Amino acid sequence: MAAKRVADEPAYILHQYDWSESSLILEVFTRHRGRVALAAKGVKRHTSNFRPVLLPLQPLKLNYTLGAEGNAEIHSLKGAEWVGGHVMPQGDALWSGMYLNELLLRLLARDDPYAALFDIYAGVVRVLAGQHGNTTEAIEPVLRTFELVLLRELGHLPDLRQESATLSQLNPHLRYTLVADGGLRQADEYERAALSGRHWHSIELALQTDQPFPRTLKALAEPEVAQALKLQLRNLLQYHCGSTMLRTRQLMMDLQSL
Repeated sequence: MAAKRVADEPAYILHQYDWSESSLILEVFTRHRGRVALAAKGVKRHTSNFRPVLLPLQPLKLNYTLGAEGNAEIHSLKGAEWVGGHVMPQGDALWSGMYLNELLLRLLARDDPYAALFDIYAGVVRVLAGQHGNTTEAIEPVLRTFELVLLRELGHLPDLRQESATLSQLNPHLRYTLVADGGLRQADEYERAALSGRHWHSIELALQTDQPFPRTLKALAEPEVAQALKLQLRNLLQYHCGSTMLRTRQLMMDLQSL
């Protein structure tokens, strides 16, 4: 029985690791099939046509065959084409892109399609590729917005209009914080990482629209909002990723300590 072939599948490479002296295993995020693993045989040889194409944060179209009647964990890459449209992100934008790749790698189950999330990710990568110079302040709201959309898409984000324990509606004038194992609760007096009920309500309404990314990005327009979300979302994402610290975060901490 001939192996089923997947053709011209939009994809991004999230990670790669050695399989043999000449081959790699690729973890890729595809539009229609979610996260899949592909064996790229012979790709490390100098004569391989794939070598200059198989790069992270670059839009690709892939051809591959499904092994074991589509049930195999690892499929076989047969072709790869760079779609074009933007260059590789640089500097802080590159680190941000690698961070997003690690989130997807750690949080997405294999073979679960997330077409809408794929399109949002592709848009974020384009934004990162267009950043130049010292862009940390410009990137922060983009990252926080993607984190919110990702958490909501995966079902890890509670309703942001109510306290999670009591289900009571948030008071727009009080401050609330998002905790990893308890959802939204009223913030203590000295907690800096907190937002007003008005801000949480605005974010929730934006996430529920048919254009969650641009609407949520607009809801995070005030710099203090994105900054207050940073620690809260970091803890929530780490909770769902597991106890091991994200490698990209550890690398950034190591670089900053030099």
